[in-house]
Amino acid sequence: MKKTFLTLAILSTVAHADEGMWMPQQLPQVAKQLKAAGLKLDPASLTKLTEFPMNAIVSLGGCSASFVSPLGLVATNHHCVYNSVAVNSTPERDLLANGFLAKTHAQELPAAPGSRIYVTKDVANVSDKIISPDVAKLAGKARVDAMEKNMKSMVAECEKDAGHRCTVASYYGGLEFYLIKQLEIRDVRLVHAPPSGVGKFGGDTDNWMWPRHTGDYGFYRAYVSKDGKAADFSKDNVPYVPKTHLKIAKEGVKEGDFIMALGYPGRTNRHRLPSEVAFTFDWSYPAFVKASAETLAIIERETKTNEDAKLKYAGQVANVNNYYKNRKGMLTSYEGSDFLARKTKEHADMKAWVNANPARQKEYAADIEQVEKLIAQRDAETKRDFFLNASAPRLLTVARRLYRLSNESTKPNVERKSGYQERDLPALKSAVAAIERTYDEKVDKALVLNSLKKYAAQPKAERNASFDAAVGIADGMSEAQLKTVLDTMYAGSKLGTAAERAAWIGKTPADFKASGDSFIKAAVAMYDAGMKSEAEEEELAGKIQQAYANYMKAKIAYMTGKGQAVYPDANSTLRVTFGKIAGRDHGADGTGSWTAFTTVKGVVAKATGEGEFNAPAAQLAAIKAKDFGKYIDPKLKTVPVNYLATLDITGGNSGSAALNSKAEFIGLAFDGTLDSIISDWDFNKANTRDIQVDVRYMLWNMKHVDKADNLLKEMNVE
Repeated sequence: MKKTFLTLAILSTVAHADEGMWMPQQLPQVAKQLKAAGLKLDPASLTKLTEFPMNAIVSLGGCSASFVSPLGLVATNHHCVYNSVAVNSTPERDLLANGFLAKTHAQELPAAPGSRIYVTKDVANVSDKIISPDVAKLAGKARVDAMEKNMKSMVAECEKDAGHRCTVASYYGGLEFYLIKQLEIRDVRLVHAPPSGVGKFGGDTDNWMWPRHTGDYGFYRAYVSKDGKAADFSKDNVPYVPKTHLKIAKEGVKEGDFIMALGYPGRTNRHRLPSEVAFTFDWSYPAFVKASAETLAIIERETKTNEDAKLKYAGQVANVNNYYKNRKGMLTSYEGSDFLARKTKEHADMKAWVNANPARQKEYAADIEQVEKLIAQRDAETKRDFFLNASAPRLLTVARRLYRLSNESTKPNVERKSGYQERDLPALKSAVAAIERTYDEKVDKALVLNSLKKYAAQPKAERNASFDAAVGIADGMSEAQLKTVLDTMYAGSKLGTAAERAAWIGKTPADFKASGDSFIKAAVAMYDAGMKSEAEEEELAGKIQQAYANYMKAKIAYMTGKGQAVYPDANSTLRVTFGKIAGRDHGADGTGSWTAFTTVKGVVAKATGEGEFNAPAAQLAAIKAKDFGKYIDPKLKTVPVNYLATLDITGGNSGSAALNSKAEFIGLAFDGTLDSIISDWDFNKANTRDIQVDVRYMLWNMKHVDKADNLLKEMNVE
């Protein structure tokens, strides 16, 4: 393989291996650090994606997970299965409150529509094929279109292997690209989730906090056809048999032990420009926090007397709450820090390094200047459209997507826009079906009105003309007038029913144009302007990709020359992070200390019998009776619940398998601490801690409280 800047970057990581979310193929370069930290396996074994333990690590398309039995049993976080529990819940059978356990395969429930389990089969560097010599000469939309054509061609060839999902992931701001091939398991079933009083114990109060006492675990099972192929849900399907699975550790962990987490971290931003840092923390995050607070308040108000609607929005509330607290924590950490000043100085030093050498100046300087201008343009457009993006009724968004599908379907499959090809139809259909248990008209209307008031108050020049015309927005409209506009629009559509939504999949553009449905009519009216806007966005994106990639090329060369690590930012692809189980010398306020472990004693101390601290009576009784079995920690003299480690993780790592030095399962990563989550942008070695649920707490609760003996036997625990 051609030597790339990634290869050069790896060579400089030796002194900094405690930081970073490593691509598996990078690990031999930090082998000494892994062995010194305590890993007993050959680090090279972690590069083999189809062998143990890497082939047991899977993605849920937003969370991480792992196979823990030979019959496709998948362990992940409770909050990762939460929506599946919610959509299977009713006021009469509230699985969120009471938990769920399937004693047999026949009792397992279909996961939320669109649920997937992705098993990585291969990863290959395809940078030279995506940015071929011909593409390298192009700019703007022409560049984006050519890159997309190459990606689609590559993905189509990869997906000739039926049942697999292939993607091309971008690294280092579009400098490098990797083709990732995954088995896409479409029949996913809910097996076990403890009551929310265990899995979500502490709720939003304890989220991102320490000490923590949350049993954040749950189980899915992967199903395939009888011939072992990926298939849609069917009663005739059988459990998937993974090549290997993780074994549960027989011995408990202690402070100072080696730990690694294998998973799919979402996004980090450690290579961002100073202007991006300023825009994010001065405007974007504050705007998000304000909007999220309003969203949560509206949902609470509108669902207060409707238990079914409350269940429908439980998943969204949990997700919004999580990011709401996350962003607030980010802002608190940023406030008063020298992060932007340091970032600005680092960037200035890099530019000085570039300008100090004529060859470097010729290669990099123009693109560095260009990328700053382009990003400023993108940020201004993001700011302008903030309320617009939240002002569209959900069913209008669905109608626009269905009409786009109809138009794209008139083209040969290879010419369709990514997201609307034949490969995308199952996911699109699932998304449309999922609306049934996640949508309530009254709630949606209240959320839309809240944003629409702010959008309509913007000067006409800053509003979207096609949206205004389609919906009926005019200057100076009062809240009452806007509400009337929305009432009329919602009343004029039948897309609120599942059958009506499904019926539009496969219809022709002429069918859409002939429709009198208000949301369909609006989607048709907005189409041409939407396509024009998309083309403008792609023109800008193409220019940014070209300039940003060269900026990253310069940054990698600069940092490598200084002996600094240049690992890629997280991008939802498979990564490995390692460290040790450790408390902290001081708490968030600079005083006191954080012990490495919490125990069930803390559950009892926090339990109130209601709300976020409503621990199940059966669990409290077992703790009181000291019915701990073999899950007592010899030093703690009780059952551990959660523990801290120095792992470098972020969103998407939720559900990542925590493994010991022999790659045995010792728990699940599920959270970070509030004062260290800014490490997504600015890594702080002293502060960074992540939180795991201890496997001993999982097993104890399953054995002594939920009586999940069938699953314990399957995992070879008993």
